[in-house]
Amino acid sequence: MSDIIEFTPKQIVEELDKYVIGQDKAKRSVAIALRNRWRRKQVPDALREEIYPNNIILIGPTGVGKTEIARRLSRLANAPFVKIEATKFTEVGYVGRDVESMIRDLCDLSVSMVRSEKTKEVEALATKHAEERLLELLLPPSPNKRRKVMLEEDDDSGADDAEDRYKRTRDKLKKQLENGELEERQVELDVQAEQSSLMQIISPMGVEEMGVNVQDLLGGMMPKKTKLRKMTVSEARNYLIQEEAQKLIDMEQVVQEAIERVENSGIIFLDEIDKIAGEGEKSGPDVSRQGVQRDLLPVVEGTSVFTKYGMVKTDHVLFIASGAFHVAKPSDLIPELQGRFPIRVELHSLTAEDFFRILTEPKNALTKQYIALFETENVKLDFTEEAVQEVANIANSVNERTENIGARRLHTVLTALLEDYLFEVPDTKLKKISITRKIVQERLSNIVKDEDLSRYIL
Repeated sequence: MSDIIEFTPKQIVEELDKYVIGQDKAKRSVAIALRNRWRRKQVPDALREEIYPNNIILIGPTGVGKTEIARRLSRLANAPFVKIEATKFTEVGYVGRDVESMIRDLCDLSVSMVRSEKTKEVEALATKHAEERLLELLLPPSPNKRRKVMLEEDDDSGADDAEDRYKRTRDKLKKQLENGELEERQVELDVQAEQSSLMQIISPMGVEEMGVNVQDLLGGMMPKKTKLRKMTVSEARNYLIQEEAQKLIDMEQVVQEAIERVENSGIIFLDEIDKIAGEGEKSGPDVSRQGVQRDLLPVVEGTSVFTKYGMVKTDHVLFIASGAFHVAKPSDLIPELQGRFPIRVELHSLTAEDFFRILTEPKNALTKQYIALFETENVKLDFTEEAVQEVANIANSVNERTENIGARRLHTVLTALLEDYLFEVPDTKLKKISITRKIVQERLSNIVKDEDLSRYIL
């Protein structure tokens, strides 16, 4: 099993800095939480089970980097990670998803992760087996056993000649296959036919909530249907590699390792937790807010959840919750749930300076994305520093005057700025586009000045 990566908190923050600008306090908190995962692994077994994760609440407006911090953190840890919106859950007895479904989602993801890793480990051997099967499709085994026996009884030399011819032909095909000369040749392959899901017949929701696929349960009792399908050698190879890899992988081991990862390094990002924070007695849509919190409590606190892979303990799953908390406050959550999120970090609103850095510094900066998009049309796009600063100032100005949507405002501003170029470039002979401050002002000034228009466009 790949262990938790041994990054120090400083190294974790440095990695997060490549994608998320600012929010140093939040980065420090999640870096410590991730390092504590590794530290717990080094603790003696007797004490290890007693060390619980310090769950975190990230408090801040939309678009300041809450989700991105959690997502990048999970990639650093190579840990199973799911992002769930708290508003999807409802109190038991109401229509909607129950809170335990997020653990089932995490298990499904973890199994996929481990299976993918195991597939890569056996890829070379699976490819070798697939090549052998391809040869059998291209050249079926030499005369059937009965004919071979007859030849051996009647004339040994005839059997030897047939076998030699078969081997020579097979060797020739093998070389052609290795040299890629047969990629477009058609072969016939038995593939598994899709069967209609019994889940849909029984219930569109109930079976999923139980985490049990009826077809999985009855799979052994129902014969698997196959159909003959024509495909190219290239397509058949990919299909056979996957099929052979599945034979080489021990799924029991995969499931066992996946559950172990969920229990010890799983991360659940619970977004919009402020939407289930209710105060006092309410009716209507708010009736189940506190009910959802009570249902959420045992999962966060530590319980065993039934999944189709078996029982999964949630005691050491790290929960990172987030919310804007414009109306509600963290103290509006039920006290027991508050106690399960001991670390609270406030993320600050972004400034024009932050926007400038977001547009220029991260590996996946929006300006770099647009430059790559224009390169596909053989057009070189570049931004002057003054132009980027102007875009940052406009995004900040619009956020202050209308709804503050944080860094997401940069998407709308840049799209409005480059829309005409994106539309016209394929039909023009332009080879270079240089975006200057003047162009930014010309294209966006009218929208920015007209507050009513900017509300709809930006």
